[in-house]
Amino acid sequence: MSTETALPVLKASDFASDQDVRWCPGCGDYSILAQMKKVLPTIGIPRENTVFVSGIGCSSRFPYYMNTYGIHSIHGRAPAVATGVKTARPDLFVWVITGDGDALSIGGNHLMHAIRRNLDINIVLFNNRIYGLTKGQYSPTSPLGKVTKSTPAGSVDNPLHPLSIAIGCEATFVARTIDVNIKHLGMVLTRAAEHRGTAFVEVYQNCNVFNDGAFEYATDKATKNDNTLQLEHGKPLVFGENRDKGIRLNGMDPEVVELGKGITEDDLLFHDEKATEPSLAYLLSRMRHPDFPEPIGVFRAVDRPLFDVEMDQQISAAVEKQGEGDLDTLFNTGDTWLVEVEEAYDDPVEASATANHLEQDILNDDIASLQPREHPVVSPDTPVGEVLNLLVAKGVGCAAVVDTIDGQSQLVGIFSERDALMRLNTEAATLRDRPVSQFMTAAPETLKVSDKIAFAMHKMSVGGFRHIPILDDDRFSGMVSVRDIVRYATGKLQGNGAS
Repeated sequence: MSTETALPVLKASDFASDQDVRWCPGCGDYSILAQMKKVLPTIGIPRENTVFVSGIGCSSRFPYYMNTYGIHSIHGRAPAVATGVKTARPDLFVWVITGDGDALSIGGNHLMHAIRRNLDINIVLFNNRIYGLTKGQYSPTSPLGKVTKSTPAGSVDNPLHPLSIAIGCEATFVARTIDVNIKHLGMVLTRAAEHRGTAFVEVYQNCNVFNDGAFEYATDKATKNDNTLQLEHGKPLVFGENRDKGIRLNGMDPEVVELGKGITEDDLLFHDEKATEPSLAYLLSRMRHPDFPEPIGVFRAVDRPLFDVEMDQQISAAVEKQGEGDLDTLFNTGDTWLVEVEEAYDDPVEASATANHLEQDILNDDIASLQPREHPVVSPDTPVGEVLNLLVAKGVGCAAVVDTIDGQSQLVGIFSERDALMRLNTEAATLRDRPVSQFMTAAPETLKVSDKIAFAMHKMSVGGFRHIPILDDDRFSGMVSVRDIVRYATGKLQGNGAS
C-alpha cells in the first residue's frame, strides 16, 4: 500500500491573510494583490517557502496581506534584506515589493546592486509617479513640470525611468505591465516567477487620490491600443486600434510608420527578448508617450549565473576543503592582534589602596594643592583678537576678565574656548577688534581658595564647566581647569604629588 500523501492543491484564497486590506478605495494596488494571489498557486511553491519583503510606502503593506512569510523592512532597503534572505536560504521563493519612491530615491543604491548581482529574486515596482503614503509629493518618476505639494511651481527634476535603470544594470528579466490590464498583469507575474535570476517588473499603478489618471493614455479603451505596444518574442512591433502601425529603425533611432503604402511587417523591428546584448531592450525602454507607444510585456529574458548559487557553491567548496567553520577560530586567525594594557599594579589590593588614598586626598586637599597654571587677565575693553592670541601663547583655554569698580579690582567674566566657538564661530576674523566684554561669560561661577578639590570637581560636573575662577577675598587669584585636576590625580597615582 502506498504511503505517499498528495500535497494539497492551493487556491488564491489560501494566499490571503487574515488582515484587513487598507488601501484607498479604487487604488491600483488591489489589482496587483489579487493577481499575485491567483498566480502563486500555479507556481507550485508552498506558502512556507515564500517570502515577501517590502520597504516603506503604500505598496509596502503587501506582506501583511499575503499568507506567507513576510518582512516589512526599512525605507529603500528591501532589496538588501531580500539579498540576505536569499543568500542565507537559497531554497526560498523571494519577492520584493516596492514603489517608485522607496526603490528609486532612498533605495536606488540597493536596487541597483540587487539587479546587477542577479540573485534569484523577483522585484515588483509599483509606479504611480507620486508619493502616496506621505500625501502627494513628487517622486523620482514624476514627469517634468508636475505640480504637487512639494513642487507648487512644477517639478524641474528630470524623471527616472525604472526599466531603463534595470536594463542599464543588465537585469536578466525586465517587464512592464498595467494594474487594470489584469490578464496581462497575471501573465507578466507568472513569467517573472518562472525566471531564474533577478526578475524586475514595473507596474503602472494608478493612485486615484494623489495622481489620478497618470496612465489614462495607456488604460482608456479609446486610446490604449494606439498608445501601448504589446511585446511578443519573435514578432514585429505592431500596434494601433486596427494594428496598422509599427516601429522600424531609422539608422539607430526608432520611428512610427503606417503599414501599407509599400511598408510591410517585414520592414519593422522584430522583438527579441532573448538577445544577450541589452541595447534593443534599452531602446524599447526609451519609447515614451506621447512620441511613441509605450511597450508593455517582457523586454528581456536571458540566462546568466546566479549570485546566490555561485556564492553557495563557493561556501560548499570551502567547507569541503577546510571543514565546517568556527567563529571563535576565525576571530583569532590571520591578521589579528591583541591590545594589552600594562597593569599599573600587579597586586589588586595595592591598586585598591592607592585608589582609596587618592579619594581621601581629593576630599581633604584644597584647590591650592592643584597648583593651577597661570591664566591671562584682561580688561573688558581688550580686543577679543588680542585675548585669543594670549590664550594661544600661554597654551591655556580661558582668560579672566577683570575691571576696576569703585576703586577695586573685580572679576566680571571669563572668556573661554567655548565662548570663542559658540559666539565668534566662523566670524572671528571680522569680530577680532571688538571688546572681549561682548563675548565673555559674565558673572561666572567661582571657587574660594579654601574650597576642597572634591567641591571643585562637583561644581564642574554639575555645571559642565572646564574652567572655574578662584577668588581670594573677592579678588581674582587664579583659575582651576580640568587639566589641573587630571595632572593632580596622575601625580598622586604615580606617587609624585601634584608635580
